[in-house]
Amino acid sequence: MGYLLAGIAVGPFTPGFVADAHIAAQLSEIGVILLMFGVGLHFSIQDLLAVRRIAIPGALVQIVVATLLGLGAAHLWGWPLGQGLVFGLALSVASTVVLLRALEERGTLGTPSGQIAVGWLVVEDLVMVLALVLLPALAPLLRGGGPLDVGEIALSLGVTLGKVALFVALMMIAGRRFVPWLLTRVARLGSRELFTLAVLGTALGIAYGAGVLFDVSFALGAFLAGVVASESKFSQQAAEDALPFQDAFAVLFFVAVGMLFNPAVLLDAPLLVIGTALIIMLGKTLAAFLIVRLLRYPVTTALTVAFSLAQIGEFSFILATLGRDLNLLTAQGQNLILAGAIISITLNPFLFRAIPTLQRWLGADPVPAAPDATPLPLREHALLIGHGRVGQLTAQALRGQSTPLAVIEQDEDRAAALRAQGTPVIQGDATRPDTLRQAAAEHASVVVIATPDAIQTTLIMEQVRALNPDVHVIVRTHDEHTRDALHELGASEVLYGEHQLGLAMGERARSALLNP
Repeated sequence: MGYLLAGIAVGPFTPGFVADAHIAAQLSEIGVILLMFGVGLHFSIQDLLAVRRIAIPGALVQIVVATLLGLGAAHLWGWPLGQGLVFGLALSVASTVVLLRALEERGTLGTPSGQIAVGWLVVEDLVMVLALVLLPALAPLLRGGGPLDVGEIALSLGVTLGKVALFVALMMIAGRRFVPWLLTRVARLGSRELFTLAVLGTALGIAYGAGVLFDVSFALGAFLAGVVASESKFSQQAAEDALPFQDAFAVLFFVAVGMLFNPAVLLDAPLLVIGTALIIMLGKTLAAFLIVRLLRYPVTTALTVAFSLAQIGEFSFILATLGRDLNLLTAQGQNLILAGAIISITLNPFLFRAIPTLQRWLGADPVPAAPDATPLPLREHALLIGHGRVGQLTAQALRGQSTPLAVIEQDEDRAAALRAQGTPVIQGDATRPDTLRQAAAEHASVVVIATPDAIQTTLIMEQVRALNPDVHVIVRTHDEHTRDALHELGASEVLYGEHQLGLAMGERARSALLNP
């Protein structure tokens, strides 16, 4: 919300300094590209195929419902058909940045619910690409003048579908081999800065090529670049290198949105603003929730997907701009879309906080309980959260003790490997209290949080302290700011990577001097 207000403050519709909205929009586009590339790195082809049965029909039906709601509202307001169609389409598509940030902050990006939401977003992007191509051809008919050229529409649609299919095929066949090979060769050179440049060049280059050569959105191009790059054994390093740039540029998205907004619309048409926000946050949410439930997915999944999509963003602004250029959308319509975006982006986090309460109201999911639903029969044990590179070393050290060990791990393959070794493991999201209870966190003697993500770590820390106020908690971090925050949340020990490494190297150097 602070970034949105900052954008409004430096925008052209408020007094004082006016920043360059064009540059802000371009920089925010880089943030979207890097964000989608990072998501692709944590996805796989199998993940996408696994959610296709819900993501494709779900996204298509939800887009139709939201567009019809926008058309209905426009009709009540006396708007023409063309303006209502552009308005409804703009309200039907969610923001990449907001959706991914919401999932990342709650540690649910890698869960089945998160994967469904991302797959849903990919389908929405493809549909919006087609909408951007077809709108110019349909504009004469929608404006109420000029004949409809069916041949031109069919040709435009065929060419667009052909380009999308060619790009996807190229990425899945050639890109799947070339990108991992490239990252491997660069990594072997041993230059960290060259590897970082290779990662950024891959993400931005493929995204740009997708947009310029194949008329595919930058976001979709970057996502597929990340998916093929995930085949490389250096994909984890690539994700870590891209993360700082991703965060720095992604926040500019919110600033750019604020700069486009004219606050006067709140006074000129308050009821229309409220109606727009209700379509986004109530109409779309209910539609997505019912679709997911009709496809027999649990309540938790339905709520997560529905609230992930209860906002609008990048494609909405692109559609609004195109609508203005084609004389299909008025300035008021564009400002209503921007107002709806700001309201929904601001309130979206509060929807996620309401999920536990809504779960209680809606009752238990009518699906069989997972095998891990029964809490582990452990007492006075060591609980390790995260079995990545650091977690594996920690587990090795703990196995040498007589204290029993349990692990919480989100990754399905890692969890399966631990089960094969005979280690008690709960596969799930450790930011959720029920997952911690399944691992008997309230009875543990020590909890080690080895997850690398700072936001996820703080959320886990809060939940662990709520369940077991006296347990000894050891946490890892990458910076002093997070270290201080974790101490305030009640961490017993916070190991700051560079600090510990410096102490160890100093001790080794001292030992070498004393024993030459």
